[in-house]
Amino acid sequence: MKNYDKLLNDLAPQKFGKAGVIWTSSLIVIIIIGLIAYIDQIRKGLVVTNLNDYALWGIYISNFVFFVATSFVASVTVAVLRLTNNSWRTPIVRIAEIIAVACIIMAGLTIMIDMGRPDRLLNLFIYGRMQSPIIWDVIIIPTFMIISLLLLYFPLLPDLAILKTHFKEKNPTLSKWYGRLSLNWTGNPKQTKIQLKSIKIVALLILITGIILQTIDAWLFSTLFRVGWDSTNMGAYFVSGAAVAGLGALVTVVYVLRRAYKLENYITNIHFDKLGKFLALACLVYLYFNINEYLIPEFTSKKEEISHLNLLIDGQFAPLFWLVIIGGLIIPTIILLFKKGRTPFSIFVVGLLVVIGSWWKRYLIVTPTLLHPFLPIQGVPKSWQHYFPSWHEWIITIATLAMALLIITILVRFLPIIPIEKTANEQELLNKNTNS
Repeated sequence: MKNYDKLLNDLAPQKFGKAGVIWTSSLIVIIIIGLIAYIDQIRKGLVVTNLNDYALWGIYISNFVFFVATSFVASVTVAVLRLTNNSWRTPIVRIAEIIAVACIIMAGLTIMIDMGRPDRLLNLFIYGRMQSPIIWDVIIIPTFMIISLLLLYFPLLPDLAILKTHFKEKNPTLSKWYGRLSLNWTGNPKQTKIQLKSIKIVALLILITGIILQTIDAWLFSTLFRVGWDSTNMGAYFVSGAAVAGLGALVTVVYVLRRAYKLENYITNIHFDKLGKFLALACLVYLYFNINEYLIPEFTSKKEEISHLNLLIDGQFAPLFWLVIIGGLIIPTIILLFKKGRTPFSIFVVGLLVVIGSWWKRYLIVTPTLLHPFLPIQGVPKSWQHYFPSWHEWIITIATLAMALLIITILVRFLPIIPIEKTANEQELLNKNTNS
């Protein structure tokens, strides 16, 4: 067996320090507060929210679309890098897999939060109609979740076996769990062949289901014939927007983990430069679709569409709209086009801008359209023509974001975020080539 001592010292899971304990405790406190708010929402009903017959989706669905987008690109990034066999991907892929798992889990939970009667969730499976895009979403999300878990798990098998031996004396209980999860991995040629084949199959499946998932989410909007959603552009628009959100989240998390675990020798400036180029390309593509989505209809659309666009461009939602477009898309793109803008810290700042802009972008996709129906409802309170989330909605939504971060934190605590065996093999191959 190879000598993994050096890599294990650097890459094996470690107990949290003081900062890690504070971080985890803070997330748990936020989640508990959110849980209390959610229990109160169940007890009193959706009356505690500002959802109404106009804004019947609101912030919860905006948050759901954000989670789906982030999980999609994290998984697709992994799939593309695995299928193309790029060697530079090794320190990045597992972090992307962890983000994908955390976000798709939270996407499923967020749908339940939006339901006034979560006890009726089973009815979606029992009485759902295949004619409805909603039931397609109900089917594809658990499917995507399972494939994401497999994409994380299969490449982990060799590392789990290594960690079983590593923790045998230090922490026998943890060693036992690693042993069970490793499925008696020994690394023989037969196991390796099956593992590599399985990873390729799962990577291909996640690529297909990811595109289907994003397209179905787009269809949920575009099939409603509402102003702002009635567009054949929605599928590509959602996919390109997901690329921006997911890559923004990936570069942000990669930077934080690199700093927290001192992984500068493994996650280098080259990795950030390549991720920065990917993100710049994604921003440019999404900017193109935004031009198609907003500029052309401004000149050609019907009166209702013009009114909706004016609401975004120079009306009630204009400050947020331009903040998202300029601060979350144009400025990040300009920064990333220059090499100095693709240094680790610069990309971290850009990633934060992109993630924040992407979240609010989903809010702008959902809310203004709902407040501008084809047929205004008669005899409703004037307040229904406006929507801003209540404190219950904000607390619960922030708690879901905290829960996604907690899932990432727990997985990072117990799993090697950089593949140990793969890194060892690459280093051995590099040494052989250097010596020869």
